[in-house]
Amino acid sequence: MSDAAQTIPALIRDAAEPLPDFDDPAFGSLFDRFAQARVVLLGECSHGTSEFYRARAAITRRLIEEHGFTILAAEADWPDAAVIDRQVRGRPPAPDAEAPFRRFPTWMWRNTDVADFLGWLRQWNAGRDAKRQAGFYGLDLYNLSGSIEAVLRYLDRVDPEAAAVARERYGCLMPWMEEPQDYGRMALSRGYAPCEEGAVKTLRDLLEKRRDYAGEDGESFLDAAASARLVKNAEEYYRVMYYGGSRSWNLRDTHMFETLCSLLEAKGPQSRAVVWAHNSHIGDASRTDMGRERGELNIGQLCRERFGRDAALIGFGTHTGTVACASDWDEPMEVKRVNPSRPDSYERLAHDSGVERFLLDLREGRHDSLRARLMEERLERFIGVIYRPETERWSHYSTCVLPEQFDAYVWFDETRAVTPLPTEQKAGQEDTYPFGV
Repeated sequence: MSDAAQTIPALIRDAAEPLPDFDDPAFGSLFDRFAQARVVLLGECSHGTSEFYRARAAITRRLIEEHGFTILAAEADWPDAAVIDRQVRGRPPAPDAEAPFRRFPTWMWRNTDVADFLGWLRQWNAGRDAKRQAGFYGLDLYNLSGSIEAVLRYLDRVDPEAAAVARERYGCLMPWMEEPQDYGRMALSRGYAPCEEGAVKTLRDLLEKRRDYAGEDGESFLDAAASARLVKNAEEYYRVMYYGGSRSWNLRDTHMFETLCSLLEAKGPQSRAVVWAHNSHIGDASRTDMGRERGELNIGQLCRERFGRDAALIGFGTHTGTVACASDWDEPMEVKRVNPSRPDSYERLAHDSGVERFLLDLREGRHDSLRARLMEERLERFIGVIYRPETERWSHYSTCVLPEQFDAYVWFDETRAVTPLPTEQKAGQEDTYPFGV
C-alpha cells in the first residue's frame, strides 16, 4: 500500500522506534542521533508523570556518560537547584541555605524518580575533576528570597562593602518576600517601580567585578550572578504579570533562556547542556497557537534562533493513565486519572498506532510522507501542575503543528503519577504562579 493510501496511525506505526526498558542501555542509545547538539531539550506534557522523568533521566545519563554533556538545566528555581548541585558535586553546603523545593508544587522535583537520578549523578561525579563533573542548575524565575540571600551571602564573603550596598538596595524588596505578587500589585497601583533601580544596579555592579570576584571561586561567582539576575528579572516579572497578555510569560522564558546561555558561556565553548522542562517551554512556540495567536515565545524557540540545528527539541506525550497534580493553586497534591486523548488530537493518532512506547523522529528527511501528513494543525494536550479534567478541552489543549514544534516525539501510551517524597511545604508564592507550566 502506498504511503498516500495509508492512515496516519499506520504511518506512525511504521516509523515508530519501540522503546526498551529504561534500564536497558539501548534506551539511551536511541537518542545518540541528537548527541552532537549544543543543547538537547527534553520535555513533558505534564509535571507529574513518572515515565517522563525516568525517560529524561535515561537519556541524560547517556549524554553525560558517552557524549560529554556537563550541564543539566531544569525548569526549577536557581537557589533550590544550587543546593542540589552542591550535593551532587560533593561541594560543601552553603551556610544557612534553605532546604530545596519546599514550595508548591513540591512533587515536581521532590519525587522518587528525580531522587534516583540525582543519586546516580552524585556517584558519577565522585572522584572526577570539577571541570568534568555534571552539574544540576535551575532556570526558573522564582524563590526571590532565596536568591537575595544567596547574593548577600556571597558578597559578605568576598566584598563586605559591596554587600552593605546590596543589602540597602534589596531592602526595598524585603517586605514582599513571602508574597512577592503583592509587590507587583503595589507597583501597579502607584504607577512606578520602586525597587527596580536597586535590583538592576546590584546585578550590574556584580558583573562589572567579574574578573576580581570570579578569580577566587568561579563556581560561587556563577551562583551569585545567576541569583542577582533572578532578583532583577523577578522584580520586573511581578510587576508585569498584572498587565496580562504575553509579557510575563515572555519575560519568564527569556530569563530561563538567558540563564541557560550564561551557563554555557561560563562552562566554555565546548560545553553542552540538557534541559528538562515542560513541552510548552521546550517546543517551538512559534509553531503553536501560543506564538501565532498569543504572541508568546519560549526557550525552544529562542534556542532554535540562537543555535539552529545545534538545538534538539524533543517532546513527550501520553494517551491516558494517572498524574500527580493539584486542582487549584497551593492546594494539596492529588493523583487524578488522565482522560483518554481527544479524537482530534495528535495524541489520539499516536494511540491509534497501537505502539505502546516509541521514539518518533520528526526531522526532515526521516519520514517525509508521515511528516507531511502531520503538518495539518491539530490539538495537543498540556497538563501543568494544575489538572482539571472537567474543562480539559479549554484548559489543557492548544493547537500545534507537531513536526515543526519538535524534532522528535517520545510516546508512552499509558503513564502513571510520580511518587512524591515526604516534605513539609513552605508557605509562600507558588513556584509556577500564574501559569502552572
